[in-house]
Amino acid sequence: MDNVLIYDTTLRDGAQTEGISFSVKEKIKIAQMLDHLGVHYIEGGWPGANQKETEFFQVIKKYPLKKAKIVAFGSTRRAKHKVENDPSFLELLKAETQIVCIFGKSWDLHVHEALNISENENLELIHDSVSYLKSKGKEVIYDAEHFFDGYRSNPDYALKTIATAQNSGADTIVLCDTNGGMLPFEIEEPIKKALKVIKVPLGIHSHNDSDMAVANSIMAVKLGCRYIQGTINGYGERCGNADLCAVIPNLKLKMGINCISDEQLKSLTEVSRFVAEMANLIPQPHAPYVGASSFAHKAGIHVSGVQKNPKTYEHIQPELVGNERKILISELAGQSSILEKLKELKLDPNEAIFLKDTPQTRKILAMVKEKEHEGYQFEAADASFELLIKKALGKYKPAFELKKFEVIVENRNGELSSDAIIKIEVNGQEKYIVAEGDGPVNALDTALRKALEDSYPILKKIHLTDYKVRVLDAKEGTAAKVRVLIESTDGKDSWGTVGVSENIIDASWQALVDSVEYVIGLI
Repeated sequence: MDNVLIYDTTLRDGAQTEGISFSVKEKIKIAQMLDHLGVHYIEGGWPGANQKETEFFQVIKKYPLKKAKIVAFGSTRRAKHKVENDPSFLELLKAETQIVCIFGKSWDLHVHEALNISENENLELIHDSVSYLKSKGKEVIYDAEHFFDGYRSNPDYALKTIATAQNSGADTIVLCDTNGGMLPFEIEEPIKKALKVIKVPLGIHSHNDSDMAVANSIMAVKLGCRYIQGTINGYGERCGNADLCAVIPNLKLKMGINCISDEQLKSLTEVSRFVAEMANLIPQPHAPYVGASSFAHKAGIHVSGVQKNPKTYEHIQPELVGNERKILISELAGQSSILEKLKELKLDPNEAIFLKDTPQTRKILAMVKEKEHEGYQFEAADASFELLIKKALGKYKPAFELKKFEVIVENRNGELSSDAIIKIEVNGQEKYIVAEGDGPVNALDTALRKALEDSYPILKKIHLTDYKVRVLDAKEGTAAKVRVLIESTDGKDSWGTVGVSENIIDASWQALVDSVEYVIGLI
C-alpha cells in the first residue's frame, strides 16, 4: 500500500489541553523527539498568537531536523482585511517555514453565525489566502474545519469549499472532524465524495469527543486518505485528538503501511513518555501499545499462556513499539505468575524455586495472597515484592535496625511545621537524627536518608517521584486501613514500594523503608 504521511500537531493542538503549557525549550525538545520518531510534519504553533509561539519558529532554525518539516499554522484571512495586509498572514510569513497550514470554514453554520458573512465571501477568503501563500512559494496544507458537520448540513457547499482551496493551489486538503462527533461509518460517504472532487492528496484530522478519533483516522486511510494529523498521547482540546501512539502502530503493524521504519517504531513508547514528562502529566498506564499496562498480565491462566506462546494473550510483541511485558503479582496470581516474575528479578535460575510446585513457590504464593488479604498490593510495587521473595528464601539482610521514630506536626500561628526524629542502628553504630520536612512523610524520608547516607552514599541519588494514599475501607472512617504506594527513582530506573496500616505514618514508613532497602540490596 502507498505510504501515509504523519502530521503531528502536539505542539499546537496538543498544547491546547487543559493543564498543558509547553515552554519554548520544551517545544524544541519535543520536536527533536518527534523527528527521531520519524513523523513527516511537525506543526510548531500559530505565529503571532503569543510571544512564545513566535519565538519557537526563530529558535527551531538552530536545530536542524533529520526528516521532519516544521509547519506554521494559521487561518484564512479575516473578512475585513486584504490578505497582504492581514496581520496574521504577516506573522505566518515571518515564521519563514517552507510549509504553512491554514484552516477555513466548511460548515455553512459557521459561515453565517461565526463569520457573519455570505457563503461566496467565505469562498473568497479561502481563494485569496491559499493563492497568496502559493505566490510566496509556500507548500500549503488546507485544513477544512468542520468538514464532516458541514457535509451533513450542506454537502454541495462543503465540497465547494475544498474545491476552491484545491483550485487556488493547495497542495494537500485535510478533512477535519473538529467537534469530534463523527462515527467511522459516517465519514465514509463524505470522504468518497471528496475523493471524486479532489485530485491532490487528502488527509484527515479527527478529534476524540466520541472516542472515535483513532478509528476514524484508520477508516480514512482505508478509504484513500494519505495524510493523518494527530498528537502524541492524544493530547488536545476537550477530549483530545487522534492519538498517534495508536494510529502509527495500527498503520504499520496491522495495515502494513510503512509510515515510519521498524527502528523508529521501537522508540514509540519512549516518545510517548517523554512528551508526557514535558507536559507534566502522568502517562496513562492503560494506553494501547505504549501504556505501562499494555502488556501486563495478572490472571494466572494468562501468565501461563504467555509463557507458552505470547500470542495467546498479546496481539503484538511489546518490543516492536519499545514496550515490555509485565507480570503482575496479586491474589489472582498462580505459580506461573510467580515463576515468571522471578525470571524478571534475575535471581539464580538454578534455584529450586524455579521448579513449579516446590515448597518455595507454594510458600511465596501463600505469602502474596496473605499480604493482599491484609491490603497490600504488589502490582505497582515490584521492589516490595522482590524483598518479600528474598525474605521467603532467607536471603534478606536488613540494612539497619529501627530503635524508634517520632513525627511531630505543629501549627505555629497558622503555619504548619513537621519534624521527624529517628533512632537506628546501622553497621553496629547507633544514630539519632532530627529532620524537618514539608510534611510528616517528607520529614521521615529526610531523616532516614540522613541516617543512612554515610553508610550507603547511593541514597543521595534517590528521590521520590510519586506518593499515593488509598483508604481501604471507608466505612471504618478515621480508623480505616490505608495503603501507601511510593515510587522512587535514581534518575535512570524507577521502582515501587507499598505499606499498609491503620496509621498513615506507619504505612508510609513501611513503603519508605522498602524503597531504601531495595536500593541498598542492589549494591
